[in-house]
Amino acid sequence: MSDTPAPPRPNAVVAVLALAGIVVSLMQTLVIPIVPELPRLLDAPASDTAWAVTATLLAAAVATPVVGRLGDMVGKRRMLLVSAVLLVAGSLVCALSESLVPMIIGRVLQGLASGVIPLGISIMRDVLPAERLASATALMSASLGIGGALGLPAAALIADNFDWHTLFWTSAVLGAAATVLVVLFVPESKVRTGGRFDLLGAAGMAAGLICLLLAISKGADWGWTSATTLGLFAATALILPAWGWWELRTSQPLVDLRTTARRQVLVTNLASIAVGFAMFAMSLVLPQLLQLPEQTGYGLGRSMLVAGLVMAPSGLVMMATAPVSAAVSRARGPKVTLMIGALIVAAGYGLNILLMSEVWHFVLVSCVIGAGIGFTYGSMPALIMAAVPASETAAANSLNTLMRSIGTSTASAIAGVILAQMTTNFGGYALPSENGFKVVLAVGAGAALLAFAVASFIPRQGVPPTPATEPKTPAEAAAKS
Repeated sequence: MSDTPAPPRPNAVVAVLALAGIVVSLMQTLVIPIVPELPRLLDAPASDTAWAVTATLLAAAVATPVVGRLGDMVGKRRMLLVSAVLLVAGSLVCALSESLVPMIIGRVLQGLASGVIPLGISIMRDVLPAERLASATALMSASLGIGGALGLPAAALIADNFDWHTLFWTSAVLGAAATVLVVLFVPESKVRTGGRFDLLGAAGMAAGLICLLLAISKGADWGWTSATTLGLFAATALILPAWGWWELRTSQPLVDLRTTARRQVLVTNLASIAVGFAMFAMSLVLPQLLQLPEQTGYGLGRSMLVAGLVMAPSGLVMMATAPVSAAVSRARGPKVTLMIGALIVAAGYGLNILLMSEVWHFVLVSCVIGAGIGFTYGSMPALIMAAVPASETAAANSLNTLMRSIGTSTASAIAGVILAQMTTNFGGYALPSENGFKVVLAVGAGAALLAFAVASFIPRQGVPPTPATEPKTPAEAAAKS
């Protein structure tokens, strides 16, 4: 009898990991339908209940690179299971909460699960055959957008027809199902670095990111020139350079900045910030235009559920685009795929500036932008993995995911400022004006074009994401070690 583990079933591995990614991304849109109701539901001021969203953002930003590094060190599947368990635990805490503090604790736990997508991409690199890798990682990367697009109508439907706690019970059930499926079908990668965890580096990175994202996400509420906001930006400017100094000098850093500084990795991460910015503009503008009263002359007066259903096809388009993105990457390289996707996103926003008076206009626009996002998100893992060794895959993909998150957070802040400044009076209330929305759409198009321009500086080499000299399956890895 041989002790060699059975080879993984590629279809099952891809399906389970993609499902886990979609479940985690669902968590980010879960509370959107109930955000206006949270002050009443939790008996707390609106300024405090906003932390139910902000806390998740901060936890995800800190956890993603930390979990990625731990995955490279002690096992990617192991850390993926830890992340899934945290998602279930956070969902249960929120489902049982009746006040603000447990809700925030639960949302923090949910945010700590955000490393699932980069971990899933890294597991795919280690266990899948080379011919399956491009399409699988494209689907896994796009699952972030797929879950968000499909989650909004599902969450709105549940919120409209059931008690709000049902949202979190549903999340807990889905998370538990994903956990069981990972245990049953996803093998552990044998590619590990071992070593000592950089605790000081993790603390420094966490402090710097929290200061930066807190200033960006809350600056509009606190005032961009307030002492708190300026103090946080100043702290960021002090902490992150000091953190970089430490990472360059410690023997086992949390983030290998020398690898990150390689041209292909650095430029891809910069493009990812712009792509994340461009993606979020759609999520912010389209639902608002669909829900504003018809009497404004530009709103369509639809419900949150209808707005979600209009956005849902974009998630399906992202899913369908994944294999197309992989095919283009194989034929022309992931750099070209990223540039094509950025142009498609820009075209979608330009189309929306012209077409915003009918529901089908928004369905068309969301599908076009969804196709572009599918291309861009599908190309990024290939670009990253072509430039880093297998032992650093999870950390590198996690950093790339973090760059997208910084882009979306910045988009939210800038769009919020634009819409707050460009208003119209409606029934005694100041609402964002039509021109305000068009400016945000134009900024989204500009961000996509910036991503295109930045991506043009990515070197053309390194198309194959899995070098032949690196192990592709657990059995090969074991044999090689």
